[in-house]
Amino acid sequence: MAVESLAAGLPLLKRPAAVTVADPDRELAERFRDGDSAAFDILVRRHQKGMWRLIRRYVKSDADAADVTQLAFVRAFRGLAGFRGTATVRSWLYRIAINCALSWLRDHRREQPAEIGDDALIADNPAPAQLSAGDDRARLRAAIAQLPPKQKLVLELRVFDDLSFKEVADLADCSENTAKVNFHYAVKRLRDILGADHER
Repeated sequence: MAVESLAAGLPLLKRPAAVTVADPDRELAERFRDGDSAAFDILVRRHQKGMWRLIRRYVKSDADAADVTQLAFVRAFRGLAGFRGTATVRSWLYRIAINCALSWLRDHRREQPAEIGDDALIADNPAPAQLSAGDDRARLRAAIAQLPPKQKLVLELRVFDDLSFKEVADLADCSENTAKVNFHYAVKRLRDILGADHER
């Protein structure tokens, strides 16, 4: 009875409404599902460069990145009718790109790992000043390469692709909080690496 009287005095808590992310591409996805193939062309033009940069971080050459990007768009074309909308279209496309790049790596694992070019990391998306001021591209690239894989992925998606932590979490297959923690440790590790290099 004492528990019931205590509970009766507490205010009812309302469940917060689901947070929705504005997705500028959702209308294009819906138009494509309704038979407008030109909508997919717009999606390709809008995301081709970003997907290429993302894939280029995984594969050996620009030509391989172009091939894998094309494969990713073919898969997206085939799968867009089944897009459920649980993530943004960009996150969905980037997940396809990552999966295609990882498949390509599995198929080509005997080849040497990719040497990431400056243009794949920095062009059109300069790193924030706190990460790159005064550091040349080669040092930054070498420092990023030393990060553990999950931290590297989270950092690159957040900094170079300018994705939200929710989108990063979807692509890295982890919770949003885990993405934030990985990003924090990646930035801390980069500062340590670049600071140690600077002291030499």
